[in-house]
This record gives sequence, structure tokens and C-alpha cells, in this order.
Amino acid sequence: MKTLFTNVTALLMDEAFTTLRDGFVAVEGTDISYVGPARPQGSFDETIDCAGKVMMPGFVNCHTHIPMTLMRGYGGGHDLQSWLNDFIFPAEDRWDDRSLAAAAGLGLAEMIASGVTCIADMYMGAEVIARQVMDAGISANLSVGGVYFGDPADFSPDTCDDCAYQKAVTEEWHKAGDGQILVDASIHGEYTSSAPLWQWMADYAHAHGLGMHVHVSETKKEHEDCKARHKARHSGLTPIQVLNQYGVWDTRSIAAHCVYLSGGDAELFARRGVTAVHNPVSNLKLMSGVAPLFFLRECGMNVALGTDGVSSNNSHNLFEEMKAAALVQNYSFGEDHGQLSASDILAMATINGAKALGRDTGAIAPGKAADLILVDFTAPNLFPCHDIVENLVYSAAPSNVVMNMARGKIIYENGEFLTLDMDRIRAEVENYALPHIFGGK
Repeated sequence: MKTLFTNVTALLMDEAFTTLRDGFVAVEGTDISYVGPARPQGSFDETIDCAGKVMMPGFVNCHTHIPMTLMRGYGGGHDLQSWLNDFIFPAEDRWDDRSLAAAAGLGLAEMIASGVTCIADMYMGAEVIARQVMDAGISANLSVGGVYFGDPADFSPDTCDDCAYQKAVTEEWHKAGDGQILVDASIHGEYTSSAPLWQWMADYAHAHGLGMHVHVSETKKEHEDCKARHKARHSGLTPIQVLNQYGVWDTRSIAAHCVYLSGGDAELFARRGVTAVHNPVSNLKLMSGVAPLFFLRECGMNVALGTDGVSSNNSHNLFEEMKAAALVQNYSFGEDHGQLSASDILAMATINGAKALGRDTGAIAPGKAADLILVDFTAPNLFPCHDIVENLVYSAAPSNVVMNMARGKIIYENGEFLTLDMDRIRAEVENYALPHIFGGK
């Protein structure tokens, strides 16, 4: 399939943050084949006029828990630990494959309609999620979120369910769909596991060329409790430092949250090439705090954006995430650092996320994956436009996305899902998944 976009205004997301105006973008198969001011030669199967619209790379949502879309607003008004223990964990005990599939389909639909083309998801039922992702058409780095609550002395990879599950998901799904699915190793968090699992997961990632996905220092309590448990130094070791001792960061890694760092954590991550995934809306809703993006960037870290689960955010809205990230940094650190530019924020939601996940996307250039979205700039909330990037970061909404092309295939256009059966998904959620998980609630 060859597609030509004409009358293109495109944010290329290159190092110069170039804006192409009145240009052309050609797609052949799954990749971008041409970007430039002149019409490329040759014939095309489809031509799309982009007048009045802005093209940009699809969003990369670097930290999600897709099935938790079913828990939108459930247990609101509580801090992280109360929310998890009193609401989320009991509900999660009732998952089955059918309800997971319905919830994953709903979450993917929300993301696709809001311009997401690639995700990093950590959740149980990864093989169920993988099947939904394949059908939907976006790309995904999937992980299982390894936990181990047993006695470390009793640990064995042969009897640890999450070790067996990691191996099974990797063997079945890693690089499936010509790389549409990648499987990453993962540790849910320092506080939900122990050293034998950390070592096994790090060794497994290294042996199989996998990335790593971990929750890190989301709350002050998590951070300080870890330091109290690990007193190898006078002040104790942070979660980042503890996991570093077991080689967890020796591969391409993403660390979700990074709200509370200390003792050289950011510098260690910068040396290891670890990406911090900022989840501002979830962190604010759960009263967890604000990640110090200025400091992370000054230390040389790559920073990307994620929505976390809808259960702790209430949406998969990367436009909202960008605006929240900008505003909260201005409020918390702006007096000393000034503003993060809108271009910097947009990079976190696109090219930085692609780098974090080892994906050749997040920018508009020949050879890059054709993960492209069109945003309608004739909409009232985007008119007038003095600065395209400012409008995208501070004014745009998911409703402004009028096309989502993932891997060279249009999967959403003008409000219509082209790869998902929304009537079936809604029926499954309403008639099966919600009653199964929540009963009469």
C-alpha cells in the first residue's frame, strides 16, 4: 500500500524541531518513504489532502496498564497504598481472560482515538493484551510486572509463577507481527519483590536481549522505606541503587514515575541510559508528588511521558499529560529554571518515548515507521494559531485527532475505528466484564 499526503504541515520532530509547510509525505508499506516540499514521483494507492490539519508523529505512551481502564474512577480520593490495597488488588483478583480482553479493547480504543500509536504496558494477562494489540494495529512493548512475596531463601525460577510467565510470553510474543509486539522484562517494584527475582529478571533480560520496565520511587514512603530496609550505606540504599546492584539497569530500561530521587539516583540513571517516564496526572491524583524534570534533564536523562493506568488517571489523554507536565514543572520549579519549552514537552510524548522503547518511530523522516496522526487545526479550540507546538501542548484535545495511521495503516479516521469493533467491545464490557469484576456495583 502506497499513500501520499499532500498540503502537509508537519512537525518533523527532528533535532531542529523543523516544521514542514505545504509539503508532501509518502508512505510505502509500514514506513515513511518520502518527506519534502516537492511531490514525489510515482503512483499512489491513496492520496490524502491535509489542508487545515497538522501532521505529527503518533504519541508514544510509555507507561500504561491497559485493562485498568475498567476501573476508571474506582477508589478515587485515596493515596497510592490505600487505593491499591483496599480497591485495586481485590478487584484484580477477579480478572479472567474474557474480562481482560474486553477491558484491553476499550483502553486501546481510547488511546487510538487520542493519537497514540505505540505503548509500553505492564500488566497481568500480557498474552491476552498482545492479541488485542495485534488486532488494533498499534505497536506495544509488553511486560508482566514481576512480583515475588515469598521468602527469598525459598525462591526458585522453576516455582515462581512470574518467571514462568515471563518465559512463556517472551517465547510466544517477542517480535511478533514483524516487531509490532516486543516483550520487555519487568519488575513491578522493589517493594513487591526481592533480590532473587531481581537477579533472575536481569539475567533473563540480558540473555534474551530484552528491555526492562520498573516502577521506581513513586511515593516518598516507598523511597524512604527502601532506604530503611537496605542500610549498606549510612543513609540506606534507594530503590534505584538496590536494583542496580543486581544488574537490573544493564539493558535498555524505563523507570516509571521517578518522583523521589536522591543520593545520585538521576546521575546513575543517566550513566546507564535509563529513561524516566513521567506520569504527572496519576502522580497528582494519588497525591504522590511531582517528578523533578529539570533536574533529571540536567543530569542527562531521557524523559518520556505515560498516562499510567486509567484507574489512577481517569484517561489515556496524552494531550492532557503534556499540559499537566508543563504546568506542574512551571509551578514547582519554574522560579529557578524558567519554563520547559512546548517543543521539549512534545518531544517527551513522541521521539523521547520512541528512544525509550527501542522503536524507530516518534519522528517524520524517510525510513521511520509510518506512525502518523492528523490534528484538525480548524477546530475552535485550535484557532487562531500563532504557534503550532504551543497549541498542541496547551490547547489540543483528543477530539481534534481526525486520523491515526499506525505502521502505515490507517486505523482511525474521522471518529471511525477501522480495526476495532466498538459495538462488540462495549457489549463485552457492559454485559460481562463489569458484572464479573464488580458484581452489582
